[in-house]
Amino acid sequence: MIHFEWPWLLTALPLPLLIRWLLPAQNPVEQAALKVPFLDDFSIGQTPVVSQTQQWPLLLAAIAWFLLVIACTRPQWLGEPIEQAVSGRDLMLAVDLSASMEERDFFINKKPVDRLTAIKWVAGDFINRRVGDRIGLILFGTQAYLQTPLTFDRKTVLTLLNESAIGLAGENTAIGDAIGLAVKRLKNQPANSRVLILLTDGANTAGEISPLKAAELAAANHLKIYTIGVGADEMIVRSFFGNRKVNPSRDLDENTLVKIAESTGGRYFRARNADELSYIYLLLDKLEPVEKDKQYFRPRSELYFWPLSLALGLVGFISLSRVRLS
Repeated sequence: MIHFEWPWLLTALPLPLLIRWLLPAQNPVEQAALKVPFLDDFSIGQTPVVSQTQQWPLLLAAIAWFLLVIACTRPQWLGEPIEQAVSGRDLMLAVDLSASMEERDFFINKKPVDRLTAIKWVAGDFINRRVGDRIGLILFGTQAYLQTPLTFDRKTVLTLLNESAIGLAGENTAIGDAIGLAVKRLKNQPANSRVLILLTDGANTAGEISPLKAAELAAANHLKIYTIGVGADEMIVRSFFGNRKVNPSRDLDENTLVKIAESTGGRYFRARNADELSYIYLLLDKLEPVEKDKQYFRPRSELYFWPLSLALGLVGFISLSRVRLS
C-alpha cells in the first residue's frame, strides 16, 4: 500500500488559486507599435485572424504543481509486515569492587593478575556473546551503584566494566545492597526473564540489607540469581622465612552464596582460576532465551522522486515552449 509520511502538506494544493484570488489582477497594456490610418483598407478581402489564448500551458502548470505537492508529502510504498520476534533475557551483572579484589591469585597468559582484571578479561567474551539480551551493570563495594541500566548496547556495558577500578565503590562488600538494587531495576521486566549474575570474593561486610533478606525479595520478584565465588584456594607466598601456602579465599562466604542461589532458583559456581571462570560463563551462556512480545516491521520504499521528476519535466517543457513562441 501507499503511505504518505507528511499528508498535511496536501493543504498547499489550493495555494496558487488563493494567491490569484487575494492579489489584484494586472491587465497588460497593449499599445500598437504602428498606427495605420484607414485600417479597414488592409482587411478588404481577408478573413480576420482572431488570436485566442492557449490554455494548455496553464493546464500543464497545474499538473506540475499537483505533482510537486504530492512529492513533498513523501509518498512511500509499504511492504507486507515482517514479524520480528525479540528473544533474550534481562541480565544484570553485579561485580565486586572491594579492596580484596586486589589479590593477585589469577593467571592470564601465565602472568599473575588481580581478580577484577580476570573478571574483565573473561566477561568481555561473555557479554559479546549475549546477542539479544539486555544487559545491565551494577558495581558494589561499601555501596552499590547502577553503572549501566538495561541496554542492548553490549559495547557500552563492556567499556564501563573495563573502566571500573578497585575501591571505586568503597573497600567493604555490600552483597545485600547489590541484590536489592538489581531487584529494583528488574521488577518491572517480564517475570520469566530476570537474571542476576553476582561475582564476589568475600562476605557481606556493609550495606543496609542482609544478603539472605535480599535473596527473599529477589525470589518474591522472580529474580533468578547465579552467584560466583572468585578466588584461589591456595597460593604460594614468598617471605624472608621461605615459601608458605596461604588460602587467599578464606573470607569467602560460600554458604551464604549457595543459599542465595538456591533460594532464587539459581546456582552457585566456584571460580578458582581464569579457566574455571571461563567455563562458568560458558554454562551461563546455555540459559534458554525467553521470547518477548513480537514486533513487526514493514519495509518502506521511497516514491517521492517519481512525481518530483514528472513535475520538473513538465516545468522544463513549459519553459522551452515559451522560449520557442517568443
